[in-house]
Amino acid sequence: MSELFDNYRTKVVPQLVAGGRYKNPMQVPRMLKIVLNTSVGSAGDKQAVEDAAREMTIVSGQKPIITKAKKSISNFKLRKDQEIGCKVTLRGNRMYEFMERFINSALPRVRDFRGVSNRAFDGHGAYTYGVDDQTIFPEIELDKIKRRLGMDITFVTTARNVEETKELLKHLGMPFAAERKN
Repeated sequence: MSELFDNYRTKVVPQLVAGGRYKNPMQVPRMLKIVLNTSVGSAGDKQAVEDAAREMTIVSGQKPIITKAKKSISNFKLRKDQEIGCKVTLRGNRMYEFMERFINSALPRVRDFRGVSNRAFDGHGAYTYGVDDQTIFPEIELDKIKRRLGMDITFVTTARNVEETKELLKHLGMPFAAERKN
């Protein structure tokens, strides 16, 4: 198993139970899944979708599914069922390995990084981080990139609110930005 999962079981759960919010270890929130999602837009270029899927496979270690447009939008030159992106859902050991690589390898490579935003919570146990460029992942070879590719990374937990989600992610090593005072 992953070091991050072992850390969660041996250190994070006892700390959160000792904090007084939870009466037993089964109440402590846990990670459910991590979803990586990208869109190449309505360019209509099948090669762009294939490149995005190949790079997503390299980053996640799992083959993504191709996403299609749900309806036609003429202003965007988008047709129903046109391939526009890809996504992959990571669970279990792959999820913890990806999270560990993301926190320890990818985030430090972000230019002018001062921590992840404190405002990207959905209120129901999920946190989404937007990556502007796939080159922050060390697995991507810079020579083989044809176009910049951004993606959304959503960390889904069993937490019931923003405070629980943030506390869990912070204990798992997510580097949140310092709170600004207005």
